Amino acid sequence: MRVTGPGYVGSGPPTYDPEPTALPAADPDSLDELVPDTVLDGARQGTCTLRAVSMRGDSARYRGEPRRDALLTARFGAGEQSLVLVAMATGARATPRAPHAAAELCRWIGRAVGRSHARLVEDIRAGRRGDLKSGLHRLTDRSLGRLRGAAVEQGLRPEEYAATLRCLLLPADPACRVRVFFGVGAGGLFRLRDGAWHDIEPPVTDVTGEPVVGFGSPPAETPEGDRLTMDLGIPTPPSPYDPRPEPPREPFRFRASVARPGDVLLMCTAGLAEPLRGEPGLPAHLTARWSRPQPPGLAAFLADTQVRVKGYADDRTAAAVWEA
Repeated sequence: MRVTGPGYVGSGPPTYDPEPTALPAADPDSLDELVPDTVLDGARQGTCTLRAVSMRGDSARYRGEPRRDALLTARFGAGEQSLVLVAMATGARATPRAPHAAAELCRWIGRAVGRSHARLVEDIRAGRRGDLKSGLHRLTDRSLGRLRGAAVEQGLRPEEYAATLRCLLLPADPACRVRVFFGVGAGGLFRLRDGAWHDIEPPVTDVTGEPVVGFGSPPAETPEGDRLTMDLGIPTPPSPYDPRPEPPREPFRFRASVARPGDVLLMCTAGLAEPLRGEPGLPAHLTARWSRPQPPGLAAFLADTQVRVKGYADDRTAAAVWEA
């Protein structure tokens, strides 16, 4: 492993400059839609310390494109009954509305979780894994359904206004160390324990339970009412007047795990997950930085997560949780 002054690991420096180059083009009548290069957040909640960041990738910085990743951190409720949500989304590549789709998806899942936070806290503290999984599955599907509806309203195809979603739920009760992950799409979930990283991303083969339309196993019928055959899951031939069927979607992913003192849990979008899996120097660097007695401050966390790797230039969004 080699970490240099400009902040990269690996055999050589990345192609792009280490700092932002071009700003995205702005519309004077839509300045509220501008997306900043980087957002940074953090908090203490119960027995854990949270750090979260979303930053524009080197490629987007060079080309003057907006950040496609979105990040939402929110606390619902008060005291030991409160719940922190960290939501991150990545808009579809090469689509002009990608940043807005990602931001809307984060807001919609935030509203859904916020309105259900009291019940979610009860289920987390009681260890009702099945209820949690099915409930969060429904909330996720509703949020993705709203995104598809927004695409129709804007005259776009669903794939032109789409985003992946990854979320963490952190209860404030210090007696409860259950950390809940759920989402749809590419990214990573990692745990640093006793000086070693573990990839704990729930595999697709672990997706079980009642299906939700568009995710996992096919339902008994399609949203348009087509009955599926018993053996092959193939709908009856559609009418030529029916709309074109939507492409298959990613399955719902869920994991509820109990944290140990000293753990670091890292959830991230594909822009950070891919170099973590592909360049051994990056997890080694983060191990050295994040195994210290105290969690990093906001500025140090930003510096840690923006260490670059040649060949990986996408947006990076990450949330890390240190267990006291």
